[in-house]
Amino acid sequence: MSINAIKDDEHISTASKKTTLLRLFRYLLAYRGTIALVIIIMLITVAISIINPLLIERAIDVHIANRDVKRLLLLVGFAVAINLLFILLVKIRMYLMAKMSNDVLVRIRQELYTHIQKLSFNFFDSRPTGKILARIIGDVNSLKDVLSDSVTTLIPDFVTISAVVVIMLIKNWKLALASLISLPLMMGGLWFIETRSHQRWRIHRKKSSNLNAFIHEDLSGMRIIQSFTAEKETEEDFDMLLKEHRDSFMDAVRINDAFFSVVDLSWGIGTIALYFVAIKIMGIGTGNVGTLISFGMFIGMFWRPIMNLSNFYNKLITNISGAERIFDILDTKPDITDRENVIEMPPIKGEVKFEHVSFSYDGDTKVLNDVSFTVKPGETIALVGPTGAGKTTIVNLISRFYDVQEGNVYIDGYNVKDVSIESLRKQMGIMTQDNFLFSGTIKDNIRYGKLDATDEEIIEAAKAVNAHDFIMKLEKGYDTELKERGTGLSIGQRQLLAFARTMVSMPKILILDEATSSIDTHTEILVQKGIEALLKGRTSFVIAHRLSTISKADRIFVIDDGKIVEEGTSEELLAKKGLYYNLYMAQFKNI
Repeated sequence: MSINAIKDDEHISTASKKTTLLRLFRYLLAYRGTIALVIIIMLITVAISIINPLLIERAIDVHIANRDVKRLLLLVGFAVAINLLFILLVKIRMYLMAKMSNDVLVRIRQELYTHIQKLSFNFFDSRPTGKILARIIGDVNSLKDVLSDSVTTLIPDFVTISAVVVIMLIKNWKLALASLISLPLMMGGLWFIETRSHQRWRIHRKKSSNLNAFIHEDLSGMRIIQSFTAEKETEEDFDMLLKEHRDSFMDAVRINDAFFSVVDLSWGIGTIALYFVAIKIMGIGTGNVGTLISFGMFIGMFWRPIMNLSNFYNKLITNISGAERIFDILDTKPDITDRENVIEMPPIKGEVKFEHVSFSYDGDTKVLNDVSFTVKPGETIALVGPTGAGKTTIVNLISRFYDVQEGNVYIDGYNVKDVSIESLRKQMGIMTQDNFLFSGTIKDNIRYGKLDATDEEIIEAAKAVNAHDFIMKLEKGYDTELKERGTGLSIGQRQLLAFARTMVSMPKILILDEATSSIDTHTEILVQKGIEALLKGRTSFVIAHRLSTISKADRIFVIDDGKIVEEGTSEELLAKKGLYYNLYMAQFKNI
């Protein structure tokens, strides 16, 4: 799937409709027992449906004609009994299929969500979150009727049509052919409509995805919108996307509705042909009223499933684009995966080595160019330099969020590509300037760093970063419920909780990427005391624009244009009067 923005239509890989449907229907194979039971039930109900016209024919032409009331009542009693059974079986079938289709949707959605979590940062960097949500929610929901009707419509209606045609041909082949004379017209009309309908529904799915992505981003950035009084501009964008969504729907529905008109027209022509041939050509009179009525019922029984199948086909055309969009994500391969025969990373000591590493996000512009360094276990390394110099890229490569194009990254002598991703990352603590907090309690948010952490470990981590005091001042302390993104807490408080979440994991390698950028100076002094204790004995990489926060680092790497241009302690680099000196003086000259 190509990179796209909110207002751009998504470009997805397309497969044939047959391939997509077969792949979708494979999910039903796990429910063979339920499907077998449903098929048995449907065969019984189809048989009852076919028997009913024959019972009416016999009642009129035999029992009523001969005034045989006793046998007529027995026939009526039999008809009532089998139709009550019919109603009961239909309800059982509906329950079984509803449960099965819902279970399949849950499985598809879970499979899709699980796969998305394995995808690399490139996937999320290249598309709006709202478009991903559209696939997990809307596109999956669109498959419900298709999955259910694939069993409850296809099988019984094909059986019904086949049985009705055979019975009609046996009873009177001339009337049967007259009834079916309009079939070629219907098939040609449906083919013509289908070739134009599918592409229009695919466009509508894309417009729906664009609208969903815009709404998600708009609501997430509502504070900014209101701060800059940009409501009118965003409303205009929303109106434009809403118009595209509406127009694409109307465009698709306009041709889609012709499905039923074609079937109705064919049904009408077949019915007219039946009575014309019966009365005008064959001269069927009052003595065969039962035969004519039964044929009228049979033609209804023939065209009704045709209508159902057309409706099902219509749903396929409408919703198959949703399946295509789901499988497009499922077929997206993660950029970062475990190689075959990878080993588990043993407990990390903390040596980190870059060996002639070069890296590019787009394949053209190098963000890092032939970078080499070695960090000893327990060292604290500060990375400084201009924005875009490559500082964050270095720590992302250590965590293997991306793979290098040239060179190698080693931890304790192990190439990061040769160990499992989980065993590597679970020994790292990564703290960024994005202090995202989840809905839930403070305790739950801190425990996210270590899911099996005890309450004592959570409190200890909070104390280490000086978050314990403000937590205890809250009404429910650690059991205080947080709103989405920690709304209600100050930026500094949210940052402290994010610190505690990172620290509770007791990482072997600690990465702090602008982690104190949102904290005021007073709070930063408190946090620095906790950080110093936690950095002790751990290999740490600290990215900070505030040079005062890294003055005690063992070494400072000055990054510029993808290379380490200077290296040393703060005092050594200041003495060199190079790039670090210029950055330092630019920050402190007005103090």
